[in-house]
Amino acid sequence: MTPAPTTTPLPPVAPEVVAAAVEALTSRLRKKLDAAVEQYAALPVTAAADGTGCTVRCGEDAEVTLTPGPGGAVTDAAQAVCSCLLAPRCLHRAAVLGACPIADTDAVAHGDGDGLPEDAGSSDTAPGGLTPADGPPGEGDPAPGAAADGAPATVTRTATTPVAATPTAVTPTAAQVLAAAALRSAAAAVLAAGLAAAGAVLQADLLRAAHPARLADLHRAEAAALRAVRGLRSARARHAGHRLADLVAALRDLLLTTFATGGDEVDAALLGGARRAYRPGGSLRVHGVCREPVLTATGYGGVVTHLVTEDGRWFSVADVKPGGPARARGAGTAPVAVGSAPIDHARLSRSGLLVSGATVSADGRLGAGRGVRANPVAGLDWSSGPLARLFARPLAEAAAERLADGPLADPEHTGRVRGLVGCDLMVLGAAADCVTAREAGPDGSATGPVIRLRAALGHPDLAHTGNLAQLAAHPGVLVRVLGRVDPDRAATLRPLAVGPVPGAERTLRLPADWQGRADLGYDRLRGEHFPPGGGPVPGTAPDGSAAEGPDPLTDSPLWRVRTLVELAVAGGRRAAAESARSGDPRAAAAALRRTGFRTAAELTSALVAEADRRGRDAFGRLDDPDPEAYAASWLAVALHLTAAERELVRATWGAGAGAADPS
Repeated sequence: MTPAPTTTPLPPVAPEVVAAAVEALTSRLRKKLDAAVEQYAALPVTAAADGTGCTVRCGEDAEVTLTPGPGGAVTDAAQAVCSCLLAPRCLHRAAVLGACPIADTDAVAHGDGDGLPEDAGSSDTAPGGLTPADGPPGEGDPAPGAAADGAPATVTRTATTPVAATPTAVTPTAAQVLAAAALRSAAAAVLAAGLAAAGAVLQADLLRAAHPARLADLHRAEAAALRAVRGLRSARARHAGHRLADLVAALRDLLLTTFATGGDEVDAALLGGARRAYRPGGSLRVHGVCREPVLTATGYGGVVTHLVTEDGRWFSVADVKPGGPARARGAGTAPVAVGSAPIDHARLSRSGLLVSGATVSADGRLGAGRGVRANPVAGLDWSSGPLARLFARPLAEAAAERLADGPLADPEHTGRVRGLVGCDLMVLGAAADCVTAREAGPDGSATGPVIRLRAALGHPDLAHTGNLAQLAAHPGVLVRVLGRVDPDRAATLRPLAVGPVPGAERTLRLPADWQGRADLGYDRLRGEHFPPGGGPVPGTAPDGSAAEGPDPLTDSPLWRVRTLVELAVAGGRRAAAESARSGDPRAAAAALRRTGFRTAAELTSALVAEADRRGRDAFGRLDDPDPEAYAASWLAVALHLTAAERELVRATWGAGAGAADPS
């Protein structure tokens, strides 16, 4: 009996290879491309006998063979071959390439790793527990990722932009202006068409325009274009991890960077920068802080362990590979790939490493080159050194710094907003889908606004949700929390680890081998880890329930603006124009003006008016005007919405004093 063929994932493909394959098709075949991509994506993929590639049988006389290069990605047209008579200008080859994930161009160019893409639709705090694998920094440091030299250890391989103290204006070159114009035109066409109509052809136009943008050093625009294509694919394939908000953010950043590059001067941060190579780091003594499980929307899982030196510099080590939740769960105890150290991630998070000959990336990743040597050393307690300073800082002050970036900030450089914050909290109880708490003062009293604690990853195979339920069941307990500020929700933290508050009576009682901390994604809190007794807690109802407090994002009329912005992306220009005929935009604008959001009212009115603007050609037939004018109007609304919502979130932390009026 013949054994069933082994199914293997499709390899990532360089964007320019996909674009060239679609461009080679005739107009008749292009009309069939979307259906063919959907059909061939569901076909089994068979690994080659020699392990050098894979094949997809598209019919009796058509078999597409993909042979990735040394980096694991298809980077040349000759590496994708079809056996049909029309090859290479055939529908089979273009559709199979269109079903493959988009390879990260930085990884392809440097030859480091297999070109795994950053997942479309993933975000720092996406529902369902999705998070990219970039590691958070400490106070004022750039965000470290976590990967070994030359190994596919992390999916964050896109362009990063250093944070400058002040904006630096540069004059774009002629090549940059031309590349930005082509990319802007392709992005405007996608926005005008909408999600439902932005199929493989429009996606290929974006990929084709992204390649010259990369050559012209428009790295931020190119990265945004790739995120937009991945978001379109994820949405059209109905992936469970897709969020429309992520696609909106990608298109917003793409249009922002390309419109700005058309002027005489542009902020250097809008151009972005290519990923930098590893550099010698000398000898390092790093101490484990916590482990963070990682999941992505397309089936990658693993762990990132955050490290800190005694002088406050932050680093990270990660292990992220295909495997999903099971991979994320098992990687928590996997060996650490730095200098063949005899230590796993669970032990490293509570101890440390003495690394000699270290290699370090610009964003703080520790490499695993041949000359790297590492030996385990004792860990650092949360109440000493740089971690003590982290927990001593007022929470409102730390949150204000994390939320300081405006709408012009590069979403690929999430170092500031993803930076870890530490605080001591008094648990109030449960409210809806979160745990409520207040910051605990030195005397143990609860002060400040109500803080919402939501799971960093909500997947049931991980321990976040169960651990938060245990915390909610013990109101009045004091906990030391290490986590991230959620930039999209009012006064919300995504906790990664907890520990006892030094000197407090009603606090956690963790096992000795946990060394004073519990990683919420891996360690499981139980009843014996909490102090006995309990009673009413100030700020809670007699039945023990805790009010979340007002949510300005939910209660403000900005939800009307957000609905219009997302409708324009999902349904395209025609959907935005149809909303103008219903009368709802006029009512929405009136509601915005009544509540003080006058600028938002004017911008939304201008957007629906531009969407409904129709011209006539030389024969008197209705046609769509220049899509770039519509894209500019949509971009103005999206940027204003982002800035206004960020200011409202800042205000919920008690950090909004002196902020500009979002109206």
